[in-house]
Amino acid sequence: MILQVVILLAGFVILIKGADWLVNGASALARKYNVSDLAIGLTVVAFGTSAPELVVNVFAAFQNHQDIAFGNVIGSNNFNLFVILGIAGLIAPLRVQSSTISREIPLSFFAIALLFLLVNNFFLSDQTVLSRIDGVILLVMFGLFLLYVYKQLKVDPEVIIEPHKQYTTLKIWAMILAGLAGLIIGGRLVVDSAIRMATAWGISEKIIGLTIVAAGTSLPELATSVVAAVKKNNDIAIGNIIGSNIFNIFLILGVSSVIKPLPYDRGFNGDMFFLAAGTIALFAMMFTGNRKKLDRWEAALLLAAYITYTVLLITR
Repeated sequence: MILQVVILLAGFVILIKGADWLVNGASALARKYNVSDLAIGLTVVAFGTSAPELVVNVFAAFQNHQDIAFGNVIGSNNFNLFVILGIAGLIAPLRVQSSTISREIPLSFFAIALLFLLVNNFFLSDQTVLSRIDGVILLVMFGLFLLYVYKQLKVDPEVIIEPHKQYTTLKIWAMILAGLAGLIIGGRLVVDSAIRMATAWGISEKIIGLTIVAAGTSLPELATSVVAAVKKNNDIAIGNIIGSNIFNIFLILGVSSVIKPLPYDRGFNGDMFFLAAGTIALFAMMFTGNRKKLDRWEAALLLAAYITYTVLLITR
């Protein structure tokens, strides 16, 4: 069992390093074309930091471990929203752009609501499954999200806030390819070791997915948002989290279910309700205390809510 823990940790290290290389390379490539920090946060960085979840879910879907696939995405989104924004907000109050409040946060809530309707099949069937058709719907929504971001750039172009290190094109692509390799290797190690640990400990794959796997694959988001908060780069800190949560549902579950339909356990509904409530709370926090800002006391509430949720999840 100690060996499986070591393999799991090694997998997370390789995943995180791979995501780091991918983010650095992709961000450098984007900046060559003068893309803004907010756009990079919502797209390039969000995709790079969501890449561990994508790789883990692809392996889980192929191996018929749907509870890990759903637990990873829902758990990662909860970890992103409550823990990472909580920690980043405690480091420094986060000012949020009007477009994020009026568009991106509601869009992340819409993603949760759409997923809830698709997986529960209230009117179409007694079976609960995320089918290939559902996956295509999610991927179409992902495409529309990318189109929205692109149009926002044309309407409201922004400048880069601070200078960044320049890389040659060869080094940029070397970082991107090395990052992808690290993600694939690390993702395989994480899934295999998590399944063995769940079997050995007699813990459900759902709990493993919602906690250990979700927290591990969210470490890139944690590192990115904490560094952004320290540097007072609120656009990256907020955009990274909201963008990642949208990516996780539309892209990752979309790709996973297109690869193989994913039977859904309605036990995840409570975890989705918690995620939806947190998203609504984040929206409401933009109008309490200092408007358009996540204050430290609000960030502390997010962290306290997640701790309570985790305790209840484990004890139940």
